[in-house]
Amino acid sequence: MSANTFGIDLGTSNIKIYDLAKDGVIVEKNMIAIKNKSEVFAYGNSAYDMYEKAPGNIKITYPLSAGVIADINHMETLVRLFINAQMRGQSRPVDVYVAIPHDVTEVERKAFRDLIRDSNIRAKEIMLVEKAVADALGMNIDVMNSQGVLVVDVGFDTTEISVLSLGGIVISKLMKVAGRKFDDTIRSTVRKELSLIIGEKTSENLRISLTDLESSGTDATVYGRDIVTGLPVERQIPSRLVDVALIDDFDQILDNVKAILERTPPELAADVYKNGIYLTGGASQTRNLAQHLSDGLSLNINLSEIPVVSVSMGLAKIIRENSYRTLAYDIDAGGK
Repeated sequence: MSANTFGIDLGTSNIKIYDLAKDGVIVEKNMIAIKNKSEVFAYGNSAYDMYEKAPGNIKITYPLSAGVIADINHMETLVRLFINAQMRGQSRPVDVYVAIPHDVTEVERKAFRDLIRDSNIRAKEIMLVEKAVADALGMNIDVMNSQGVLVVDVGFDTTEISVLSLGGIVISKLMKVAGRKFDDTIRSTVRKELSLIIGEKTSENLRISLTDLESSGTDATVYGRDIVTGLPVERQIPSRLVDVALIDDFDQILDNVKAILERTPPELAADVYKNGIYLTGGASQTRNLAQHLSDGLSLNINLSEIPVVSVSMGLAKIIRENSYRTLAYDIDAGGK
């Protein structure tokens, strides 16, 4: 295995890259800021800092949408910039392992391969890994045995629900209810109940802060624009208001997990009953989600200790340990 090996988890909100040489993971916002339609003005966290604040000649976007590549050119640019930064500008051949959702078309699957190949990072080997399998490995689950494992990854744009056994995916579903939908619900509720318009970043920060607010027993302080006066204001947002608003979104995830369980072979379903559900992904930390799923399914919920980077840590295991190498495949060589 070459020292110049990277494991990439292309999330809609964050890109996570494992670097074998440094044996560490970087997490950056998967965003790019383009000035005057052609010039890269900023990328990653720097672009996110400018989001919703930039002038008209600077466009800031997410190149991924709903788990698939929406803007191939900008995504290629981001991969090149991030990998070059990790290698400190040195030009050496690299091996790349990329996590991809299971429930995508063959064309979308090949697009992930082509993205790496065409990003000018001198990739000599491009291997694909099922995201749910990497997720489980990152949570220290032995995916190679015959035990049934149900993994629910709640990301920014999508929630992926998968049943695993013997290193493969038995059944899977990708649904478009996740962190972004939670944030949209929060914004809509604040607008309706408090006549206040808040931005995407504000609603995301509010969602993330819910657990801390509960611990401190305080309401959230947000800044936005009053609908009636049109003026900027500061308001207190009761955390209970947000909790109630998110129940419908939680129910949609719950219903889809139930649908997957109903289609799961009985022997694997018995394993899930004994072991519980494994919950991961950045938005899995949203307050009350785990409890809502546990109550609705009457199953234990095993929360990932590293939900944002569980996939990239799973890729790290595949890269480092020969026993897991068979979980990666080369689509050009006739793999999946």
